[in-house]
Amino acid sequence: MISTVVFDADETLIDLRPAVTGALVSVLEEMRRLTPAAAAVSLADLESDWGAVFGDLAAAPVTQIRRAALARSLARAGLDGDLDRVAELFFARRFALSRPFADALPTLARLRGSYVVGFATNGNSRAERCGLAGEFAFELYAHLDGVPKKPAPGFYEAVIAAADVRPSSIVHVGDTWEHDVLAARAAGLRTIWLNRAGLPRPAGPAPDSEISSLADLPAALDGLRALDPRRERG
Repeated sequence: MISTVVFDADETLIDLRPAVTGALVSVLEEMRRLTPAAAAVSLADLESDWGAVFGDLAAAPVTQIRRAALARSLARAGLDGDLDRVAELFFARRFALSRPFADALPTLARLRGSYVVGFATNGNSRAERCGLAGEFAFELYAHLDGVPKKPAPGFYEAVIAAADVRPSSIVHVGDTWEHDVLAARAAGLRTIWLNRAGLPRPAGPAPDSEISSLADLPAALDGLRALDPRRERG
């Protein structure tokens, strides 16, 4: 019987892209205030610096990856010595601008009467800093308390331990195919793919359900419960 619903954070519950873009705009403004050389640096340059460093640092904490991207951005204008201060500016703005998607809080409120609701993320989106304080029975963050990043099996082992139920009683909801569908499924969890953009389904084992909005999640969970062979019958 499904008892627990666990959510990914960024781009599932949290509308991360506007927050990151806004933070990078603040960084660029600060760079241009510090030196005329930054006039040649664009927002697109700052956005591309994340991708340039991510491959070598994919398993590292997100804060470390962001600092490496900012270091690359600052080096474009000869501002290498300003990393600590600019990183502090970035993260302050990133969290000040972080908000849940419009469908997140109403859906969480609907689910709490019927399910244990958890939060488990690779990123640094602390629930209390992103408009989600007090919403979850448990929260898990990669690189805290020895939890590895998705798609490592140890991430989902930590989810199962926190939920304290069998894996098949947990539904994991997320937007990333490899991390939130394939890896969770391999660990024995049920999976629901949140496909807000209507992307083609990648190759590989299918999720238990696919939705385009969190508003559709309660009905999707009802459908999984109806198919559950262990479902209580009156």
